[in-house]
Amino acid sequence: MSPWFQRLDHLWRAGCSGLCFAVFGLACVLASVTVLPLIRLMSPDRPTMRRRVRRVLMLGCGFLIGMGRRLGVISYELHGFERLQVPGQLVVANHPSLIDMLFIGAHTPQMDCIVKDALMRKPFLRTLLRWADYIPNSAPQHLIGNCVATLQAGNSLLVFPEGTRSVPGQLLKMKRGAAHIALAAGCDLLPVCILCCPSSLTKADVWYRVPSRRPHWRLSVGEPISLLALITPGASESHNARRITAYLVEHFSVMATTLPPLPGPAVAPSSAGAQVLAARVAP
Repeated sequence: MSPWFQRLDHLWRAGCSGLCFAVFGLACVLASVTVLPLIRLMSPDRPTMRRRVRRVLMLGCGFLIGMGRRLGVISYELHGFERLQVPGQLVVANHPSLIDMLFIGAHTPQMDCIVKDALMRKPFLRTLLRWADYIPNSAPQHLIGNCVATLQAGNSLLVFPEGTRSVPGQLLKMKRGAAHIALAAGCDLLPVCILCCPSSLTKADVWYRVPSRRPHWRLSVGEPISLLALITPGASESHNARRITAYLVEHFSVMATTLPPLPGPAVAPSSAGAQVLAARVAP
């Protein structure tokens, strides 16, 4: 590819990235003043309203990632996503980029998730998030109980054990929150391994700082991880949580090494794949 064409491609992807974010913000605002009030008016009760709002969000996630692909901003491939169709699952995933949730949300019916309190305060997001009845992390004393309740209600729950996006070039650290939720709910865990090359939309990135070439995501849903096979009967919850978290780190590392190579040049050390391979449990 000639330098001139590379520059043109870079400018195109930067401009289209801005367009995608603008469409996202505008869609959130318009939905908050049109679609959501209509859903609320036509829903006989709160559970029905919540289901309908989450259905709209699922379709919205699919539209946004499809738009990014059609514009040439991103490319992606999905493996084993039929496993997400089973309701009431605890879905755990690594978190290399800002849009990881969109990929999973577009293919998981009635998905619940834990939302940072800062996002709940954003003007163009708070109405959507509150009407979808997502779980805020602002009340940690109720967090585990709320997660167990949504799983028992038949909703799938997405958890990023890192608690935030991965930092390129640093070891991936997993917290024990997902393990404590699994122990409290008595449920298995469904792992989703996410690789992105080159790294894009990390915590340190801004939307217009696009990589030198189009980033490619590979998302692979593994077999459910049996909770009973991981816990030690009679051991403390803290011991079992550490054991589950350590297994998750090992499991994600194995998933990353068994996936076929990502397209393009070899994955750089700062990429999501290298972070998974270098993973360790947070002390």
